[in-house]
Amino acid sequence: MSPTLFGIPLVALALTLPWILYPQPSTRWLNNRLLTLQSWFIGRFITQIFQPINKAGHKWAVLFTSLMVFLITLNLLGLLPYTFTPTTQLSLNMAFAVPLWLATVILGMRNQPTHTLGHLLPEGTPTLLIPVLVIIETMSHLMRPLALGVRLMANLTAGHLLIQLIATATIVLLPLMPAVAILTMTLLFLLTLLEVAVAVIQAYVFVLLLSLYLQEIV
Repeated sequence: MSPTLFGIPLVALALTLPWILYPQPSTRWLNNRLLTLQSWFIGRFITQIFQPINKAGHKWAVLFTSLMVFLITLNLLGLLPYTFTPTTQLSLNMAFAVPLWLATVILGMRNQPTHTLGHLLPEGTPTLLIPVLVIIETMSHLMRPLALGVRLMANLTAGHLLIQLIATATIVLLPLMPAVAILTMTLLFLLTLLEVAVAVIQAYVFVLLLSLYLQEIV
């Protein structure tokens, strides 16, 4: 359940906070270091994601970049004490995954219906296996948004649970066995660094898989 602070759901604050943290580009000729770093990161991300996609799919650059920055911010802010990570909720992840996946399917059916339907049946399939393979491929396509949402939720939830368990063990062992507590505290620090990397990587993988689905239909 989403915790509340003074009657305000923390998930609402978490969803609105990322848009306040990032500076807006200015009209000056020279930007400061933060704006330069931010522009470099966005430029590198767009180049990496859209390099294998033809120009018809470049219209999605703003949407994918905004989603990437938004997910990274939510994942990283969730590692701070007394905060809540909205992306550990499957409902929020599905709210991102289902509309974007469905948009790629509708776009493919409108622009390239033959090519899109051709993914349901590999070339050279025996006649007897055609109905079975069509059903299997259809189910695999329908499972794509669920896989996106569950992957993001499971990785972040597992990391948070590990941090919670090791932190509890450290607090319990500190008055009893200080030497062991120092070891668990070191492990907790390393796990926190790993979770920072996981938060960034999982946001990148979420957008990368969406770009691969887009690449199939443009």
